[in-house]
Amino acid sequence: MELTPGYKKTEIGILPETWELVPFSDILDFRNGLNADKSAYGAGTPFANVFEIINNSHLHTGDIPGRIRLPRALLGSFRVLYGDALFNRSSETQEEVGLAATYMGSDSIVFGGFVIRARPKSAAALDPLYSGYALRSKPVRKQIVARGQGAIRANVGQQDLRSVLFPRPPLPEQRTIAEALSDVDALLGALARLIAKKRDLKRAATQQLLTGKTRLPGFTGKWQTKQVAETGDVLAGKALAVQGLGPLRPYLRTKNVLDGRIDLEDVLAMPMTDAEFKRFRIMQGDVLLNEGQSLELVGRCSLYRDEMTQPCAMQNQLLRFRARTHTSPSFAEHLFRHCQHTGAFCAIATQTTSVAHLGSARFKSLRLLWPLDRAEQDAIATVLSDMDAELVALDQRRAKTRLLKQGMMQELLTGRTRLV
Repeated sequence: MELTPGYKKTEIGILPETWELVPFSDILDFRNGLNADKSAYGAGTPFANVFEIINNSHLHTGDIPGRIRLPRALLGSFRVLYGDALFNRSSETQEEVGLAATYMGSDSIVFGGFVIRARPKSAAALDPLYSGYALRSKPVRKQIVARGQGAIRANVGQQDLRSVLFPRPPLPEQRTIAEALSDVDALLGALARLIAKKRDLKRAATQQLLTGKTRLPGFTGKWQTKQVAETGDVLAGKALAVQGLGPLRPYLRTKNVLDGRIDLEDVLAMPMTDAEFKRFRIMQGDVLLNEGQSLELVGRCSLYRDEMTQPCAMQNQLLRFRARTHTSPSFAEHLFRHCQHTGAFCAIATQTTSVAHLGSARFKSLRLLWPLDRAEQDAIATVLSDMDAELVALDQRRAKTRLLKQGMMQELLTGRTRLV
């Protein structure tokens, strides 16, 4: 294979000719972290450990919730300085062992016993912003993961890390690459803040609109407390019968019914007769609720919008609410989701071992506040559904931006795409 001009072949792959391939031992000094007595934790100096490193490529003091009390003599030895890299020394998975984060803060912090500190030998060795990205690049991660040892937990040590070969661009190129990736991180941060704000607004709107505290323009009619059974028909699904009669029919279960969304990634089938399938079939506009779930998730529900391309039934892990003419199915979905989020379903559920059961009888008897005007129900549902759609669109945009960042890292941190 002929090399592209300006590139060279190295032990870890093709790199630009102007990039160096250096072992970590040439550019970093390593030190193991502090193992302290349990009584030392809880107050004092911010204390970085494995969890913070796994979840952040760049660490700031605000990312570090833990604290530790240390004798002044030890603070200097275990202090983390701006630009230091912290490696996760031990992990339950190979994928997380040796993950690194670069400290970008100015406050004094220290690091724990499951962490290895790597301090650049010179300011010209590694740009701090760049190192947070580059130490998680595929060429580096592949080498570190290969060195992870352990039957139960994966571990790497200083000696393992010293031998890792690091592709190092010239310092100006490091900074250019880091700025490009940092711009994408800034966009991700802005999206995360916007999503959090929109979720807060949706939560407040739900509380106000579904309790009648805030009325939409044009509606002044009465609301009335009704049992669920007065607003729609409730049915539990079919008990699982692998050896039952009839052809195989697809069915939904708790795994398929998420909060406001039907997930069709794993749909199973079981035998059902024509009569059984007719009874337990779900139709567009049905609200499906998790009858059996963990206590905090019991009653999780979604409107069925005919997502399946073929007729489908439900297992007895689910309850089906089929709205009557005077009831808006979409309003019922939002009201039931609100019940699940606020603990109303949890309060009436029974629990056996680790599974909570909503129970069709308890659900049917639950008394909730409903607008008597179907048009007002529809209007409220439309407002809340529009807010949900906006959140879904923002989540999708954030997911696409994350994929963009992954692609950029793969291109920029290997030198396949050059910015200088």
